Order: sequence, then structure tokens, then C-alpha cells
Amino acid sequence: MNTIKDKTVAELVTDNIKNAHVFKKYGIDFCCGGGEKLETACKRRKVSLEDIERDLLNAYNNGSREYKYNTWELDFLSDHIVNVHHQYVEESIPMMLNYCDRVVRSHAGEHPELKEIEKLFHQLAGEIKTHLKKEELILFPFINKMVKAEKEGTKLERPPFGNASSPVKMMEEEHESAGDLIRKIAELSDGFTPPQGACNTYKAFYSKLDEFEKDLYLHIHLENNILFPKAIALEKKVMI
Repeated sequence: MNTIKDKTVAELVTDNIKNAHVFKKYGIDFCCGGGEKLETACKRRKVSLEDIERDLLNAYNNGSREYKYNTWELDFLSDHIVNVHHQYVEESIPMMLNYCDRVVRSHAGEHPELKEIEKLFHQLAGEIKTHLKKEELILFPFINKMVKAEKEGTKLERPPFGNASSPVKMMEEEHESAGDLIRKIAELSDGFTPPQGACNTYKAFYSKLDEFEKDLYLHIHLENNILFPKAIALEKKVMI
């Protein structure tokens, strides 16, 4: 049996979603970079394995309710992702673009890093909106169709894109890009920390960026580490 240190970061978060908060605390990537074993990730980040193991145990013992995403049917999980995470992105981006533009106009003179943050966030917003549509119009309907076929004991013809691995690979690459962009924004903004004396719009923008990052990482984790691997496995059962 694998010990905690021998499990990957993604496996630990899949086992208990509360572990994501522990990895966030120590700056360990649990979504795009979740394939690393815990011990390797700790060495790379130069953090104490013992401290993380203690915090993971505390997370396990914490009685607060968390969703057990790994037990959900794939069609239910994909619907959850659309109704919760996609909806959050669609509602948040217009507000955040407005905040961003106002903050840059008023404060870029004193804080030149805002111009780069503006560029990166506009890029992220554009990429992610296109990304969501690909999932909603192509990949997720195919996953739901496979779930239905398995329940009914029927077989499916190959889709126009060949197999699930093709769009999954594209989605994972786009997740990597989104993760890189939000990490760069976090670095430029000192972890979304507004400067002393910042106006309320400045504070609201950085607070929303922090919230957006948390949602993005959970969103990517659910797809990369649960939905996509299970969809690829299911495809082998239901395709002709």
C-alpha cells in the first residue's frame, strides 16, 4: 500500500478535496502539476514533508462537509462543472474586466505592473471563454452520451474527433496555459495583495482575482484528475 508521500498530489486531492487547501497553503500545484508524487513536490518547493503530512491528517480529521467528487457519475460531474464553475467564470469575467480597466486607468502610473496584469488577464479571459464553449459543445455532450450508453448497455460509433483523448489533450493544454497566466498575475500582484492606500476598486479587483484563482484550480482539478481520466476509461467500454 502506498504511503502518503508516495501518492501523487492529484491522487491526494481526489481522495479528499480538502487537501487542496493544504497544497494551496504550501504553494504546491494540485491541478496541472498534480502528477508529481508528494515527496517530489515537497523537495521541489523546499517545504517540509512532515508539516504537510500533519496538515493533510488534520484535513482528513476535519468534520466539515465536502463534496466527494470522485464518487459522482460523470454526467452529473460534468453538469456540476458547467453549472458551478463555468457559470462562475461567465458571471465574474465582465465584472473583473471592468475592475481591471478602472484600476489601470487610475493607478498604472504609480504601479506599472498593472499594465502587464491587464494584458495577462485580458488574454486569460479571452482564452477561457473559448475553452468553456469547446467543453460545453463538444467534449461534455460526448461524455454524457457515453454515460447513457453504458447505462443502457449500448455501443457508440466513433465521434468525428476520433476519440476522447484528442479533445482531452487540447483541454489539458489550455488548462496549462490558464494556470500559467493566473500564476504570472499572482506573482506580479504579490499574491493579489493590494498596495497600501489602495482604493476600494483596487482591493475588489485583487480580491476577485484571488477568488478566481481558487475556483480555477478546483475547476481544473475536477477535469484533469477525475472527469477526463474516467471518460477515457469509459470510452474503452462503450465504443464499437
